[in-house]
Amino acid sequence: MTEETPGFEEKPDVPSGADDAEPKAAEDTSEEAGSAAPAGDAANTHAADAAKDVALTAQLDQARTALSERTADLQRLQAEYQNYRRRVERDRVTVKEIAAANLVTELLPVLDDIGRAREHGELVGGFKSVAESLETVAAKMGLQQFGKEGEPFDPTIHEALMHSYAPDVTETTCVAILQPGYRIGERTIRPARVAVAEPQPGATADKAQAEKSDDSDDKESGAPEEG
Repeated sequence: MTEETPGFEEKPDVPSGADDAEPKAAEDTSEEAGSAAPAGDAANTHAADAAKDVALTAQLDQARTALSERTADLQRLQAEYQNYRRRVERDRVTVKEIAAANLVTELLPVLDDIGRAREHGELVGGFKSVAESLETVAAKMGLQQFGKEGEPFDPTIHEALMHSYAPDVTETTCVAILQPGYRIGERTIRPARVAVAEPQPGATADKAQAEKSDDSDDKESGAPEEG
């Protein structure tokens, strides 16, 4: 029998370096796994950032488009409002002129009587004061009198009641104002009623011939004499 020494156990023979190889291999595996993991995380992070940038760019484009549309709507509304204000102002002026025209039209016969009384020297005393007050009120309403002797005849503002020929006119001319005309602004309330005179028939041709003869005489008198 073989005697065994108590407290000691026999261990199998292990080559030297074997114990150190296993922890080293484990460490190498851990390092490879650790180095591979951050690379994957970085790629995922970059892709997520790119997707986020694309989404933000799309949202920014949508916001810019919406802003452009709202700006165009605001400009259109502003232009419509300006047109509306101009139209209202124009209508207001037109209505005012029409109302004033309707009123002063009824006063025109009275103004004609005042004018005739002034021409005959009958505008005196209290009647003169009342007449001048009435004319002042009509002027404040925008009433303007027109029509003067010697001005060219204009069928848009003159009404010819008498017609004649005169040797001293070169065009149809108002030679007498029978009734003055009245207007408010650009609106004619009543045309001026006038007597007109036209050049005598043939007078224009005779005048042109005379001017031509005068020119010929001037040229002949100014020409050098031939030797």
